[in-house]
Amino acid sequence: MAKRRGNKEGSIYKRKDGRWCAQISVNGRRLTKYGKTQTEVREWLRETLAQIDKGLIVDKPQTLGEYLDSWLEAIKPSIRPRPHQTYEIHIRHHIMPELGGIKIQDLRPDHIQRFYTAKLDSGSGTSTVRLCHAVLHRALAHAVKWGLVARNVCDAVDKPKVDTPEMSVWDADQVRQFLQVIQGHRWEALFYLAVSTGLRQGELLGLMWTDVNWDTGKLAVQRQAYKGKLVELKSASSRRAVVLGPTALDKLRERQAHQEQERAWGSSWIERGLIFTSRTGKPIAPSSVCKVFASKIEEAGLPAIRFHDLRHTAATLMLQGGVHPKVVQEMLGHSSISMTLDTYSHVLPSLQEGVADRMEGLLQLQ
Repeated sequence: MAKRRGNKEGSIYKRKDGRWCAQISVNGRRLTKYGKTQTEVREWLRETLAQIDKGLIVDKPQTLGEYLDSWLEAIKPSIRPRPHQTYEIHIRHHIMPELGGIKIQDLRPDHIQRFYTAKLDSGSGTSTVRLCHAVLHRALAHAVKWGLVARNVCDAVDKPKVDTPEMSVWDADQVRQFLQVIQGHRWEALFYLAVSTGLRQGELLGLMWTDVNWDTGKLAVQRQAYKGKLVELKSASSRRAVVLGPTALDKLRERQAHQEQERAWGSSWIERGLIFTSRTGKPIAPSSVCKVFASKIEEAGLPAIRFHDLRHTAATLMLQGGVHPKVVQEMLGHSSISMTLDTYSHVLPSLQEGVADRMEGLLQLQ
């Protein structure tokens, strides 16, 4: 029989059904955890005691807003500054005003579903609402783990579907036509890299000269420009080395020589080591790149596409050229090959042409 414990003392015992049980009382509230092993419930008890010490588990029922405040503070050491800031912005500006006053134990799926609908009706984008869902789901998952609520109500809520912009790509002739028009521009290398490697705009604007290995022809992609700052790429798949062809390397050398001239022209140059900069060495605003891109498209008489569509164009041309999808995945920095195949499934039917004839030849009996 389990020994009776005082306030904020825990107990662990094995039930008749073979499961292990851990319990702890917090000023009259009993928190309980069942598990298959003693180690599992002991770990829960240890984490719960830690959360009590941090003030996450309190003597009285909390509102969702009070819990989210404590949760943001608790996860700070285990999360990067940028996503933590994103979580905080969505909690403060979107979630708190609508749901913050509801007791966390009283929160229901219909509360959250109505919140999503109201946000969309008021003009908030799908991506904003989906991120609110992700933040709430993660926060409530910890609440379940710590025994504050019995279930994660976000599991019973339908998050908005992704609004995927229609993909537009150029064919090889159109790409060559664009490259002809962009020749001699100070950012020619930027556009050439975009359409030949599929790097994202932020990754291109975050490139530094130290990322280029002139001997091996490899380009290290390890950061991106975000709101005027350089931010390290967070996933292992995003941090990658891309092999450049001779033409790409030549255009980078031209860019380097051009930058040396810009550096020598005036005393206002600020050295940051970036490959693509303003005329004074400052980071380039993405809007400036898009403005130049749009004007050159018009000059070339080509169908209008987004700058991001250069990435899609690069991937499509690689696949059509017979590059293995796994290599394309690594070039693009996708987390999995399934993501690459799902994104560019429109290319795959054309790649099947001639497969039947080739298999027929391979399997022909002599």
